Amino acid sequence: MNTPEKQAARAATLADPRWSAVQARDAQADGRFVYSVRSTGVYCRPSCGARPARPENVAFHASAADAERAGFRPCKRCKPDQLSLAGQHAAMVTAACRAIEQAETAPTLEQLAKPSGLSPFHFHRVFKSITGVTPKQYATAHRTRRVRRKLEHGASVTEAIFDAGYNASSRFYETANQVLGMTPSSYRTGGADSDIRFAIGECSLGAILVAQSERGVCAILLGDDPDALARELQDRFPKARLIGGDRDYERLVAQVVGFVEAPALGLDLPLDVRGTAFQQRVWRALRDIPVGSTASYGEIARRIGSPKAMRAVAQACAGNMLAVAIPCHRVVRSDGSLSGYRWGVPRKRALLEREAQG
Repeated sequence: MNTPEKQAARAATLADPRWSAVQARDAQADGRFVYSVRSTGVYCRPSCGARPARPENVAFHASAADAERAGFRPCKRCKPDQLSLAGQHAAMVTAACRAIEQAETAPTLEQLAKPSGLSPFHFHRVFKSITGVTPKQYATAHRTRRVRRKLEHGASVTEAIFDAGYNASSRFYETANQVLGMTPSSYRTGGADSDIRFAIGECSLGAILVAQSERGVCAILLGDDPDALARELQDRFPKARLIGGDRDYERLVAQVVGFVEAPALGLDLPLDVRGTAFQQRVWRALRDIPVGSTASYGEIARRIGSPKAMRAVAQACAGNMLAVAIPCHRVVRSDGSLSGYRWGVPRKRALLEREAQG
């Protein structure tokens, strides 16, 4: 009998956004919640392949423990009381990352894959899908961080390179300019041999700072306090020579301000983009989002071939120093709502509204 209680229970389930994940058997929802079925007395993962339950019999629980406290037992098919496949993969990749970080020299792909029981090819694919980079790229990024720390603490360039696990200094120097943004000796002295020109202007979103190295524009910062923007640039490049822009350079600032005020005009600048291999992939994808459009973190992750790396995409957006030139303001949550923005959500909203107007 379709009683009022059943009708109310059905309506509540259909109105819950978690029901759509259950219907889609969405594996990405595993770990976020479980659902129980009153007619069978079991609880399941969202991705469970069992026959769909009637919505009036379904209840949602934050965890397996909550479902069991409510009197339900785990489904024997999807085993929601055990670590999911995604969880197993995450634990496996975490262990591999720790192995890379603790090794004197970078482990081979075969060495990393062996504890997992997966083939090197399968392990490589899982590692990249979760972290957004290959094991080799992760090892390179870790070694680069070790070099930075050594240089910042006064080690010689040679000591820093070999202590970080490079077998030959030539291997590091091949990529030093890209990963450090300058020569190792310049980085060791805080960028003392680098010239960075900058200028600060005003736009409708507040103060704006544009800075340029020999390689291109290296910072576009937004804020309320011009002095705070200058300090942020100084913190980023502590011993570089910061040179106030001349009239020609101020025209570049005017070009950036013009883009902020009228996005449809476009912005085509030589950019000095410094970041990890993964960050650069994200930033390239952001520049492909058309003016007036948005993309979710999940969409960006899929576009760069790392569908599970949504959190890493968000971190790459947060690490962007080039406001509007690399349009991280065009990245939104999956439901279209606005999430955090380095220069404030109100500025993000204002930029999107301006771009939508054409």
